Formats: sequence, structure tokens, C-alpha cells
Amino acid sequence: MTNKDWIQCALMAAIIGVLAPLAIPLAGGVPISFATCIVMLCGSLLGSKKGAWSVCIYLLLGCIGIPVFAGYTAGIGHIFGPSGGFLIGYLILVYVVGKSTKTVAHLIVGMVIGNLFLYAFGIIWFMIVSKSTLMAALTWCVLPFIPGDICKMIAVAVVSPILWRSLPFLNRDFTRT
Repeated sequence: MTNKDWIQCALMAAIIGVLAPLAIPLAGGVPISFATCIVMLCGSLLGSKKGAWSVCIYLLLGCIGIPVFAGYTAGIGHIFGPSGGFLIGYLILVYVVGKSTKTVAHLIVGMVIGNLFLYAFGIIWFMIVSKSTLMAALTWCVLPFIPGDICKMIAVAVVSPILWRSLPFLNRDFTRT
């Protein structure tokens, strides 16, 4: 990767870090946050490789104590807590979305598949950490988030083509048709 690529990754990590803390806390320990929207947009704009690096930088910033996680929290304990699977799952989400940006239709499919992987990884992690059942994990970690995640996917599907045309220098990992 070039210096320009690293700068793009760092800037997107900063954007994630500024917007991801905006969250609504829920009783189960997994908040509704703006993070998934920004992570999907990151994959859409930077592609899978640079998008994954951006998310790695974001996670590292949060782990070392910079309050970039939901609700302006930080610390490596979040990775090991109930929402840790979702935080690590952002890497899967951004990678899948980044691989699926040839057209808007591909992007939508990629976001749906990426979110399914995010849910699966997050649910498994939540069940292990909280020693809960699958039904409890679905109730706490999936069902309240589906409407919001659909809205986030729609927003990314609308905004991405505009940004693809406006900022063509961002992503050289693939060609769009």
C-alpha cells in the first residue's frame, strides 16, 4: 500500500471514530450505534483491503483508550465484553462490503451478507460471554437492530454511488461497471 492509501485508511478510521460513538444504549449491553453504517460506507469507498485496515486502526484506537466505541467508551475490555463480537465482526462486514461494490445491486447484496456474518459472529460471542441461549441472544442482539440496519443499508446504497462519482480517487482496488 502507498502512503496515499494509508492516509485514506487513517482518515476513514478517524471518521469511524468520530461517528461510531453516537449510540443508544440498550439493556442487553449491545447498543444501537452509527458504527455499522460508517463501516459499510468505509467498505464501499475504500474496498475490502483498505476498509479492513481502517477498521483495524479504529479498533486499535478504541483498545488503547481513545473513546471511539459506542457511547464514547474505550478500552480493550470492550473487545472481551458482550459487544466484542460485533466490534471484531466489523472486520468481516467491511471486507464483505468492500468486495461487493461493483454495482449498487452488488453493494446491497454485500451489505446483507456482511450484516448476516456480523450478526452471526456477534451472537456467538455474546452467547459465550453472557452464557445466554440463542433465543436470548437473538432477542438482545438482533431483533432490535434489524429495522435500523435496513435503514443504514438503504442510506449507504443511496450515498455510495454519489461518492463514487464525486471521489473517484478513493478506491483503486476494483473497477465499477
